[in-house]
Amino acid sequence: MTRRTSAPVVTLFTAVLLILLGLGSPSRSHAHFGMVIPEQPVITQHNKTTNLSLSFSHPFENIGMDLDAPAKFFVTVNGKVQDLTDTLTSSQFMDHNSWSSGFSFKRPGIYTFVMEPSPYWEPAEDVFIIHYTKTIIPAYGEDQGWDKPAGLPVEIIPRTRPFGNYAGNSFTGQVLIDGKPAPNTEVEVELYNTRQLSAPSDYHITQVVATDDNGIFHFTCPLPGWWGFAALTEAPYTLKDKQGAEKGVELGGVLWTYFDTPLNTEQK
Repeated sequence: MTRRTSAPVVTLFTAVLLILLGLGSPSRSHAHFGMVIPEQPVITQHNKTTNLSLSFSHPFENIGMDLDAPAKFFVTVNGKVQDLTDTLTSSQFMDHNSWSSGFSFKRPGIYTFVMEPSPYWEPAEDVFIIHYTKTIIPAYGEDQGWDKPAGLPVEIIPRTRPFGNYAGNSFTGQVLIDGKPAPNTEVEVELYNTRQLSAPSDYHITQVVATDDNGIFHFTCPLPGWWGFAALTEAPYTLKDKQGAEKGVELGGVLWTYFDTPLNTEQK
């Protein structure tokens, strides 16, 4: 009788154990961010129009993902909502499918641009992702109304004015879920890394803070550029995948805000 060897069993066990421990993979999954990035963060008489880029990516690593046609894209200003979905045209961002829209600013105001994406299926996490993403742009010197909610299922309300800030300033926001403050909610923070900066470790790519009992969080942005804040929660519903299986949904409220290079006080 031939004796059965246990070597293949040990090998299989070892491989499974390595996968479970995460030792078999050289990299870890980083944060996803919906992105709505305009050509300039402030509108003046010298630049009355802007082009906005809508995408889905890992912004620090400059790794893009395909973004299907957004379910909604609109702007709110002076209490009015303007649907911009029909203005979207297909484009490329980080070598992946994205969308863009041009907008002309007719009068002073605080313009809040909002993208509601189609659900994104993330097989690595076995979950759908929907990031309600907004960017606030002031026009022609207007400085009131930047802290008004857009009425999204999940959103970040700025408690620091979200424009006219320098790198090194602290930013304060409040997370609302269904219009109510969200305590103990995780907020992921990333820089849109246009200068190809290197992070000291994987942990530095996505910064993480948590809200207090009133849904408030604080973060100091150390570098100039566009910074994204993503408040994450689990939806109270599921969606079906292509096989008809019910899958969970990650909801994100994302806010982008720009920090300028600090002034050189030694300049005359």
